[in-house]
Amino acid sequence: MAVDGVGCKLSHIYYPAGTGLPERAGVRSCRKRLLITEAPTNAMTTPLVALQKPKDISVGEIEAELSQIWLNQAGDNISPVATRATTFSMVIYEPEEFQQLLAALGFYNGPIDGIHGPYTKAAVQAAQKNFGMEVTGRVDPDTLQRLRDEVSKLPPEKRQLSNLNSRGFSISDAIAAQNPCRIITLCPEIGGTDNVTAQVSAYCPIQKNGLSGMVCCEYITLRGSKEAIHRMGDLVSSLMIPELPRFVWWKATPNPEQELFQKLAKQSHCLILDSSYFSDPESEFVKMHELVEEETYVADLNWHRLSIWQELTAAAYDPPERRESLVDIDRITIDYEKGNAAQSFLFLGWLASRLNWQPLTYTESNQDYDLKHITFKGANGRIVEAELAAIPVGDPGEIVGDLIGLRMASTNPNANCATILCSETTGCMRMESGGGAQFSRTEQVTAMPDQKAEFLMGQQLQRWGRDVLFEESLAVVAQIESLRQK
Repeated sequence: MAVDGVGCKLSHIYYPAGTGLPERAGVRSCRKRLLITEAPTNAMTTPLVALQKPKDISVGEIEAELSQIWLNQAGDNISPVATRATTFSMVIYEPEEFQQLLAALGFYNGPIDGIHGPYTKAAVQAAQKNFGMEVTGRVDPDTLQRLRDEVSKLPPEKRQLSNLNSRGFSISDAIAAQNPCRIITLCPEIGGTDNVTAQVSAYCPIQKNGLSGMVCCEYITLRGSKEAIHRMGDLVSSLMIPELPRFVWWKATPNPEQELFQKLAKQSHCLILDSSYFSDPESEFVKMHELVEEETYVADLNWHRLSIWQELTAAAYDPPERRESLVDIDRITIDYEKGNAAQSFLFLGWLASRLNWQPLTYTESNQDYDLKHITFKGANGRIVEAELAAIPVGDPGEIVGDLIGLRMASTNPNANCATILCSETTGCMRMESGGGAQFSRTEQVTAMPDQKAEFLMGQQLQRWGRDVLFEESLAVVAQIESLRQK
């Protein structure tokens, strides 16, 4: 099924009349959808055909080799006509070595592709069980550090993992379907050499609509030690095609002090991060906000995972009789899966920015749920109290820190604003135990069909322009973090 045209979404919260605020405090976000020539039965499955298998070359021969690929293809009268795409360039920085660590320790023998699929999850579970850790199947900071510690104890020959490292050649199908012109993958390797090696290849999504032409993708993969890769900033910048939009997917925490990060951020039209990776998201959000203030366009894939929660929250106050009670909300509780508070802070920042709440205080508790309490001053002078709770769950999902439940209420017994949203998989027991559930509007939230970063990246590549809602929400989160640091 071909998809073409313009899609628009309005994420909003209504303000009641008479507050001096806009009646609809929302931002309409329209995105132009690129033509997708094949709608796969699985959103992550778009078959690819290779014009040339990955080929080792010297760093200086990259452009010449890519030109040769297209020259050879143009002289082949048998194959369908393949055209170099003219959509965008993308740099992917892949520092996460967890699959390499698992392979070196004997828990994993699959491809080193950075994708946390079922085989990787099983390997993580086996390692956690072997080392006497909590078995979650997720690579949290403690698990990653333990894997690093265990690998450091191995003999040097067992730490040489280059034969297992295939990162850069199994690019996500969701990204390939967008027909990128050029993808440059940076792969720091454990025990890698001080010299950077290069491999190039070209792939085309298979079209089944009877079309004779193919729009294809160029892949450049650079490997070496972390130190060597980080010296490649100028080379990488030169490989990004100047006339096309340039994206950088930095699959790590933002590091504005790092020279490579600085160069790539300045060269890109959009710097893409995923706060579900962050071990201390509050601090990293401050760095992201500073980048936005410096006119760097920043996107967070984790923000997209909140869209259904935002839409249902806005819809809960669409009826006029509930819309007028929005200013009465002064109690909000947000539960999230223990391990990463990023989604809870982003959602709270979004709600506060829509309702014009100003952060006043921030306190933390080391109780069972690692409670965080934030107070705000509302638009009408009302004090708003928010609580964020980290909930241990028996069967955690793929994404660390997914929202579990949300309750908005008021100390005004006559206010018609009580609302409970809860995950379809975990239910509303804790939210309803807070009392007053019989007076609340309760909704169940069905998770997105695919929350993987690779799939969300495919969506992000269809969005052009700044996301004002995200930037305003991020600004509130940065204000909250400044209160924590006092």
